[in-house]
Amino acid sequence: WPVFAIEGENRRESIAAMPGVERLSPDLLAREAERAARLGIPALAIFPNVDMSLRDETGSNILVAGNLINRATRAIKDAVPEIGVITDVALDPFTSHGHDGILRDGVIVNDETVDRVAAAAVLQAAAGADIIAPSDMMDGRIGAIRDALDAAGHRDVAIMSYATKFASAFYGPYREAIGTQGLLKGDKKTYYLDHANSDEAMREIEQDLDEGADMIMVKPGLPYLDIIRRARDEFGVPTFAYQVSGEYAMI
Repeated sequence: WPVFAIEGENRRESIAAMPGVERLSPDLLAREAERAARLGIPALAIFPNVDMSLRDETGSNILVAGNLINRATRAIKDAVPEIGVITDVALDPFTSHGHDGILRDGVIVNDETVDRVAAAAVLQAAAGADIIAPSDMMDGRIGAIRDALDAAGHRDVAIMSYATKFASAFYGPYREAIGTQGLLKGDKKTYYLDHANSDEAMREIEQDLDEGADMIMVKPGLPYLDIIRRARDEFGVPTFAYQVSGEYAMI
């Protein structure tokens, strides 16, 4: 169940682009986790709406152990230890420019971003995340995250890679939910996938599996059923996850 976190206590905000969906403070997310467990929902995926005063060019707040996503994770795990928590280590909720990586002179700096998301993954695992789900599409980040998690003693924390994340207009509601609408400088086409290049999508999947991904995601899912089918045929992925319109499904 994707959930959206905000600062504060006993606080909730409606998301205009997602009727019926709210951003919740960590204490309310803990109560929702209890409800989810009663309903048989096995895991929650947390996405933070970080206060604008904490966002900067490099997304430095993602490296704060007590940041919003880590506090929300701890609150959920304290309330319902048995429920799974999935966290994303992309920088876009933490940057002032809305990109998934560190932006320097108009260019996303791949390797520096990878170092940052790998360090953030360790903090998220320490907070209680069971699955790290990097959505940033930086090259080499799965191997770096796996190495960092293993070195920190988090060998049982799984990685669900957004292996094929296409440049798309479908992400508008999500960007409103995490407060990045209107922030994005330019677009993300230099590091997201071209919708016309299915061969590149297969290469990205193969690379992430080779680097240690436990699950892969096609995003958005519904317009790319051919990619899902091709990935199943070529790689026999045992558990294939995809996201569309804010909902996860497994096939």
